[in-house]
Amino acid sequence: MKFFRKYIFPALYGLLVYFTIRLLHDLDVDSRFWKRSWALNIFEMSCSVLAGYLGIYLFEWLFRYYDRRWPLQLNYKGVVRELIIFISANLVLVNLIFMPMAAFTDDGLSWADVADLNTIPTLYALIYYGIARSSTWLKAYVNNKVQLEKLTNDHLQTELKFLKAQYHPHFLFNALNTIYFQMDEDLGGAKNSIEKFSELLRYQLYDQQQQVPVLNELEYLQSFIDLQKIRSSDKLKMDVKFDKALNGQQVYPLLFLPLVENAFKFIGGNYKLAIAAQLLDNEIVFRVENSMPQFAKSISKSSGIGLENLKRRLDLLYPGKHTLLTTTDNDNFTAELKLHYE
Repeated sequence: MKFFRKYIFPALYGLLVYFTIRLLHDLDVDSRFWKRSWALNIFEMSCSVLAGYLGIYLFEWLFRYYDRRWPLQLNYKGVVRELIIFISANLVLVNLIFMPMAAFTDDGLSWADVADLNTIPTLYALIYYGIARSSTWLKAYVNNKVQLEKLTNDHLQTELKFLKAQYHPHFLFNALNTIYFQMDEDLGGAKNSIEKFSELLRYQLYDQQQQVPVLNELEYLQSFIDLQKIRSSDKLKMDVKFDKALNGQQVYPLLFLPLVENAFKFIGGNYKLAIAAQLLDNEIVFRVENSMPQFAKSISKSSGIGLENLKRRLDLLYPGKHTLLTTTDNDNFTAELKLHYE
């Protein structure tokens, strides 16, 4: 294939240009080129073959020049710049070879000859350019798409890390505040709380690699609930139900925590808190319902930074595969999260 492309194709390219010019010229003047002197025909075909070899080698040199000077830059200005250089070089070559040839054959050089000898080789050169550069354009297009995907992914990863990091200060403050008050009344209980706190912190620090089994999330959540119960009011009436079918299903970490944090933050009234997680078909449904005092209604409606961050993380991690609904009914605030998993 390399031999054909290097040694045979340029000659065929030059002859194709020649016979196209010859055909259009003969139709215009109603003549037959095969009735001419064969010595003259062989001379013209030899010039055309020479133009084919020089043209193809010139084109390939230009392509290498483009790739060195402007590597994989697929844009409107780049293509126009390449075409201007390409067409200009082709016209110089054509005029250096074909114009003298036409001037010394038949009835000399006419304006019709000038038009044919410039237009037809240029059209064939453009066709060759489009075919030869198509693979480079495709490669540049794919490379641009890959770079764009990488930049987008890097941006999303940075944003996700920032959003996850915003949970930690809030969580740390609540946990340390709980242990602080507990140390004055129950030193043994404070030690137990520190142990739970260290387990929670270890999970946040080391168990953040992509998705995790939902069972790990629920165990983490249970430890968090136990820690929060210590500093909660004695009036707290809590109901926690986790579906035993939730086990190895993969979810992204720390998506349930903001809902539980929000419930503990705004609980009041008759101090009822219900937390449930269940598996329904291909959906994990997590629901938190808490009673609240009258003055907290306007605050809960605004949802706060925790729920806003959760919404943003869900948009990034589960685009089109989640629903998050929050409702306020009388003295109850309800948040329900549905995650579609594969």
